[in-house]
Amino acid sequence: MPRTAARTRWRLGLTTTALLTAAALVPAPAHAEDVTDYAITVDPSAKGAAIDDTMYGVFFEDINRAADGGLYAELVQNRSFEYSTADNGSYTPLTSWAAGGTAEVVNDAGRLNERNRNYLSLGAGSSVTNAGYNTGIRVDKGKRYDFSVWARATSGTTLTVSLKDTAGPLATARQVAVKGGWAKYKATFTATRTSNRGRLAVASTNAAALDEVSLFPRDTYKNQPNGLRKDLAEKIAALKPGFVRFPGGCLVNTGSMEDYSEASNWQRKRSYQWKDTIGPVEQRATNANFWGYNQSYGLGYYEYFRFSEDIGAMPLPVVPALVTGCGQNKATDDEALLQRHIQDTLDLIEFANGPATSKWGKVRAQMGHPKPFHLTHLGVGNEENLPKEFFARFERFRTAIKAKYPDITVISNSGPDDAGTTFDTAWQLNREGKVDMVDEHYYNSPNWFLQNNDRYDSYDRKGPKVFLGEYASQGNAWKNGLAEAAFMTGLERNADVVKLASYAPLLANEDYVQWRPDMIWFNNRASWNSANYEVQKLFMTNAGDRVVPSEATTTPNVSGPITGAVGLSTWATSAAYDDVKVASADGSTLLSDDFSGDASKWTGSGRGSWSVQDGSYVQTDTAAENTMVTAGDPAWKDYDLHVKATKKAGKEGFLVAFGVKDTGNYYWWNLGGWNNTQSAIEQAVDGGKGTLMTKPGSIETGRAYDIDIKVRGRQVTLFLDGREWGSFKDDKPAEPFRQVVTKDAKTGDLIVKVVNAQSAEARTAVDLGGAKVASTARVTTLAADEDAVNTETDTPVTPVTSTLRGVAPKFTYTFPANSVTFLRIRQR
Repeated sequence: MPRTAARTRWRLGLTTTALLTAAALVPAPAHAEDVTDYAITVDPSAKGAAIDDTMYGVFFEDINRAADGGLYAELVQNRSFEYSTADNGSYTPLTSWAAGGTAEVVNDAGRLNERNRNYLSLGAGSSVTNAGYNTGIRVDKGKRYDFSVWARATSGTTLTVSLKDTAGPLATARQVAVKGGWAKYKATFTATRTSNRGRLAVASTNAAALDEVSLFPRDTYKNQPNGLRKDLAEKIAALKPGFVRFPGGCLVNTGSMEDYSEASNWQRKRSYQWKDTIGPVEQRATNANFWGYNQSYGLGYYEYFRFSEDIGAMPLPVVPALVTGCGQNKATDDEALLQRHIQDTLDLIEFANGPATSKWGKVRAQMGHPKPFHLTHLGVGNEENLPKEFFARFERFRTAIKAKYPDITVISNSGPDDAGTTFDTAWQLNREGKVDMVDEHYYNSPNWFLQNNDRYDSYDRKGPKVFLGEYASQGNAWKNGLAEAAFMTGLERNADVVKLASYAPLLANEDYVQWRPDMIWFNNRASWNSANYEVQKLFMTNAGDRVVPSEATTTPNVSGPITGAVGLSTWATSAAYDDVKVASADGSTLLSDDFSGDASKWTGSGRGSWSVQDGSYVQTDTAAENTMVTAGDPAWKDYDLHVKATKKAGKEGFLVAFGVKDTGNYYWWNLGGWNNTQSAIEQAVDGGKGTLMTKPGSIETGRAYDIDIKVRGRQVTLFLDGREWGSFKDDKPAEPFRQVVTKDAKTGDLIVKVVNAQSAEARTAVDLGGAKVASTARVTTLAADEDAVNTETDTPVTPVTSTLRGVAPKFTYTFPANSVTFLRIRQR
């Protein structure tokens, strides 16, 4: 929306014409020293974009132990003895188990079934004990727990099954008589104490074979068998998501595209293939997870569909397109394999939607769900960095799907970034191919999200729709939530283009983290909402049905020229730098260093191993990341930087910094980044990095490069070996005051949503355009210190509800510093 210039700043202390009831006042932030005046003007007679019920959803990927050890309620880790070095170099088939006596994992013809390759051979008088996840198996006093095991004992045996911790028993032990071939045996425990450090032990009087040793809480989400951890599922359900995207993510389109069979030599590093994950759990395949651990597939496609249905969300599965991504970047050219995956995708749709009499609908019915799951959207591929190869295969999938299921929305993607060559090529192919919807992914700094609220304002309204399948602002502090909230006002304003959006990732077990930030955090005993979760929940449960056009004034622009010192850095690379020169615009020398002496002009961060060698400044540690050393004055502006750089060894290239204010605020030219596949300009603001421009390219080892950077005002021009590489102008304001207004068709409420991502309060004149409104409104406020982070024991970012009195067609309201505020105003 167009915005007019803001007015002046005022000191605190002025009253508003609309007052909160005394019992529900939101406390003013301790550090708010001034107030900025704004105006919001609403046009209730105009018609904005319709907001679909499915606009906001969740993205589930098995990362950070989100499935096994997370949402999947199984308490036993490595229950089928399938852990392998293929999953993680530290794993053995007995990882998470401790053996007493004789216990050996066997892979032979005596196994339970062909797809469950390993089993445990337990000697007479021997036992095994499982440690579960985190600190152990969590049990709560008075709660029931269901044990099961597949066992065989030709001569018969008695299994003694016990729950205990170091203090003693946690429940009465159970004895299970086993005799004959493989069969499933069950027992139930009632916990007599609460413990976070439980262990499950199984002892056998005689020789026995064991597999699928399992312990589930009876109290799973909606009491489903093979169910989900209740507290995590309830937190997801509380978001009221419009869709659930699953199962990933990088684990969808990485690894081998072969199946799990003798023909593939039981390939253990495969892409996620849905047929591996259905049927009885003891017959499901196992697989290495891209994120460095094992995935049992106990939580599989059937459970994803069932959970989506349970929470009233649209299921949105993603299948591999036979082009790997996430750094692997390889296209599969096997025609038979491509055809098999296409047919698997058609079978998936039949599994979800087919009648119970169809081949795959029958499988669904046998698993307990005769009625269809009503699949309408399906993604093909994820973050492929080879857009042409990907799109050629995507079209094969789409043609086959549309021929048999013309009503299915088939979703393409635009690669792993918000801009750049891959992004531009992918979007061109998607537009030319008249794709239904394109999945965009990006993880950027809070500053980027504040700057790019208008990202979708200029998207073609007649082109493909956007599914923003993954986004986050690189942190779980309140300032991250504020930036995301500001950006979401732009998503809603453009709801005619952005049809689906989901924050990512969804879940993180605090003891098994591969990626930050995450929406919901947990361990084996508790779970808690991040600040980002609270933002998502507020938007997801107050979306409204249509945007009501509105305008707002902006914050005075105080940005001046780019200023800062210069820096040299590396990332998992050894490099030599020489002939560093910095000259002001008038030609006078600010810095000159040929390293003929020492490096006393440079200040290090403590990372890496820097030394002067043969007249160059050399960083030799090929494992160290972000080894920046800096020189110069943070007040420098309008200068030319020259550096000669040579890569000596390692994975990437060079990092040459400019505009360096401190360790968390700078620009750098990243040459040969992303495993030496592309170069980019990145900006760090308060420690979070965003990409300003990117191009493909690599850096040769042993070759000297001349690097020149010209800074003028906020314009930067970059030269590589004397040729212009690119230029950019960083003059987009990081606007902290954002708003959007929507209407709830059911209640008639106007929902005024305001984000104030700054340390000053925002005194705002609200003009509802003559709308007839009730004199009171319901207010929900999220406000905290910008660095506040929710934890297991402290949740400073928590919604506060209150009642606002004195609402009229025109009123004034002061929005707290660092706040997200929703005003629900009833129309009369």
